[in-house]
Amino acid sequence: QVQLVEAGGGLVQPGGSLRLSCAASGLTVDHYAIGWFRQAPGKEREGVSCISGSHGSTYYADSVKGRFTISKDNAKNTVYLQMNSLKPEDTAVYYCAATVLQFRLCVLKDYDYWGQGTQVTVSS
Repeated sequence: QVQLVEAGGGLVQPGGSLRLSCAASGLTVDHYAIGWFRQAPGKEREGVSCISGSHGSTYYADSVKGRFTISKDNAKNTVYLQMNSLKPEDTAVYYCAATVLQFRLCVLKDYDYWGQGTQVTVSS
């Protein structure tokens, strides 16, 4: 049974940082592509950053390039999203997701397994 458990969300001031983690069980992150997606109220879910399992290739949405960094620890079977220089528009529920498909990254419909989400709120 696959489980993805996110942690690390919270309330932060603009310009601040958070690190999200996604702990996986029932699959190994070196064989699956893992992605971070987010959904703000009234908006569609969008891909933020994704990482492939085999080669560690990464994808970043234009809106987060230079501010967010995705990484993984195969030994801990965990993927991280370091978020710096946070902006109010980064406020959303952040979801971790996994797919066995690795020929492309961060295409929403490819992802079969989802975590429960963690709230990130950027506000002064």
